[in-house]
Amino acid sequence: MFDSQTPPSVESLNPEQQEAVTHLEGPILVLAGAGSGKTRVLTTRVSRLIQNHGVPPDRILAVTFTNKAAGEMRERIRAQLGRDPVGAWIGTFHSLGARLLRRHADLVGWDSTFTIFDAEESLREIKRSLEREELDPKRWKPKAIRSALSDAKNQLISPKAFVDQHADGFDIFLRNVARVYPRYQAALRDQNAFDFDDLLVKPVELFQEHESVLARYRERFAFILVDEYQDTNHAQFRFVELLARGHENLMVVGDDDQSIYGWRGADVTNILEFEQAFPGAHTVRLEQNYRSTSNILAAANQVIRRNLHRKEKTLRTEQEAGERLTLVQCADERDEAGWIVEEIETRIREGDADRYRDFAILYRTNAQSRALEDAFRRRGVPYQIVGGVRFYERREIQDVLAYLRLISNPRDSAALARVVNVPRRGVGKTSQERLVSWAIEEGVPLLEAAQRADEVSELHAGGVKGIQRFAELIQRFSARAANLSVGPLMEELVEELDFLTHLRDEGPEGEDRAENVKELIAGAMDFDAERVEVWEDGPPDHFTELDLFLQHVALITDVDRHDPDSDAVTLMTLHNAKGLEFPVVFIAGLEDGLFPLGRAYDEPSQLEEERRLFYVGITRAKQKLFFSWARERRRAGDFTFGSLSSFVKDVPEELLEERRSPRLNREKAALSRRGGDEFGAGLRSADRDSASRGRSRRAPDPQAFEEDLNQDLPHLVKGERVRHETFGSGTVREVSGFGRDLRIVVEFDAVGRKKLLARYARLEKEF
Repeated sequence: MFDSQTPPSVESLNPEQQEAVTHLEGPILVLAGAGSGKTRVLTTRVSRLIQNHGVPPDRILAVTFTNKAAGEMRERIRAQLGRDPVGAWIGTFHSLGARLLRRHADLVGWDSTFTIFDAEESLREIKRSLEREELDPKRWKPKAIRSALSDAKNQLISPKAFVDQHADGFDIFLRNVARVYPRYQAALRDQNAFDFDDLLVKPVELFQEHESVLARYRERFAFILVDEYQDTNHAQFRFVELLARGHENLMVVGDDDQSIYGWRGADVTNILEFEQAFPGAHTVRLEQNYRSTSNILAAANQVIRRNLHRKEKTLRTEQEAGERLTLVQCADERDEAGWIVEEIETRIREGDADRYRDFAILYRTNAQSRALEDAFRRRGVPYQIVGGVRFYERREIQDVLAYLRLISNPRDSAALARVVNVPRRGVGKTSQERLVSWAIEEGVPLLEAAQRADEVSELHAGGVKGIQRFAELIQRFSARAANLSVGPLMEELVEELDFLTHLRDEGPEGEDRAENVKELIAGAMDFDAERVEVWEDGPPDHFTELDLFLQHVALITDVDRHDPDSDAVTLMTLHNAKGLEFPVVFIAGLEDGLFPLGRAYDEPSQLEEERRLFYVGITRAKQKLFFSWARERRRAGDFTFGSLSSFVKDVPEELLEERRSPRLNREKAALSRRGGDEFGAGLRSADRDSASRGRSRRAPDPQAFEEDLNQDLPHLVKGERVRHETFGSGTVREVSGFGRDLRIVVEFDAVGRKKLLARYARLEKEF
């Protein structure tokens, strides 16, 4: 047992925070409302355990969901202690899972120098698995297969168990998933690779199958703290449960009202039923909000109260009422975007805000950013998109990282296939296919096959020479990686490949790509391996700084790329906004069918999750909150008429200031002069008028509408490399239009420039 003392640091906390921090042993659930200081509670508890109870830092495990949150937690603990909490494990579920697997990969059938496949790499591997099972990827979409595999893994369903359940079932889709799952997992093992879900599943498998390993970590981690507990899935719950059973010194902190990731496996019942899972658990509610004005909190409380399945809590604040919320009706998405930009500039000009970074625009789907970006570009207002084209997913960055992955892990055949002819070295697609076939026939890794390319029949002399030269380069840099830091290693590699010249030769966009590679090198130069991993008993054999750098890059999330110091307006989806706060927030696109999504009305649990997402958006605002909606919106090439979201109608009228955009006011004045007013008496009734007018317009294509809502739908951008089944490979030069009318101009390597309609072209990105 640990002795209890009264730490001086808790005196600055409110009574509920003190209650959470001073709880010592046994399970505790901290229901932390938005802006209630949960990070302060977590970090103060860790500091108190170390400083006042004499708990060694290496007996503490603290888990959260983003690298940003983990870094902030460590920095705060360091500041409170006056020293680094050396030995404490503080990180995301995925990073801690990778850390465990580096130590014990051999026990689950992998090697410690494994590669972590990101979403795009796992998608390509699924496509290859489909083709090997002779299933058409155009019919059985790889993204749908990946989603099903992810769901199975998060539920801890193994390939064998999935086959047993579905191989002979009535659902043809699940029957095909049952064919792909074992092949996909075997391909990962053959390449010594894990996907993101494996980083959660394999540690659980490790603990369940190796009792001595579990006992070792149970004994080590006497205190476990979990942040954002409402976002855990079954695999994460099981990971925490296995470690905490015995001592049960488990603190979980979260807010069921902010559980918004059910679509990717998060299970809100983990937090709702915590007391049942850990009988005798103490519960503390943090309801004092330190972020928002009372008007904003009153709106948030009223909205979330409509949900039935929740832990009762009411946010309160000592701040003044502040401005009322503003509800703005706009003509269409362009009018909405223009009004938002004008409002931002007006507030800065009149002194209501100081900087562009004080503003955030939140929306339900990525597709909504298009009109907003156009408006910002036209007005010259700086902006940044969180969750747009991700830096580490850019083609040139992925190419450099593929070289590094292959240098780190020679079994990574996906990396070899990507860069064996980048820059061009005379290894065409046919040569690559023959090399792969020969490697499979001989049962050797692809890199070894490349070294022995002269033994492969039907390979022309130029191809053999290019493949062997490539293999020699990888071998040489693998040896260099053992003694060279990752920054200088990457710089040498890029110079030897003359990669920057290769990129610049692509044209105007090539210079930007070259600058991106320079930024990657600069980041590698600053990489501090010791800040990412501290080995108590030394790293595994052959483990290098390069391996750790690749792990670090693979686990970076969208939110980690948000730059709060950049003086630019932030555009992001509501999902990406969780955990952030801004003085002024706009929630755009508040029309029924868009937010909440139309399909949510068919399932009460989905509608409650959509309402929680709205609550998250509201509680991001500190001083001022705007809602906007459009009477008409162009989606997937068709016009749809909007009605005001039912969520907004839950906000008390006395909290709202209702306005129309200048364009609608002009149209209203013109109608009045003609003796008519179809705008209705008030904004909340106007949506009925627009809905009735819409009956005469052509109904949108439901499939196209759903596709436009899909946040995973790829968006082509200038400079990307694509492939057409007839014209071959090329570079995107122009992109115009939206949805079903999206047009692309592609400069094909073989046939020159072509203008294409995207929905017919079936272009595939070249990764």
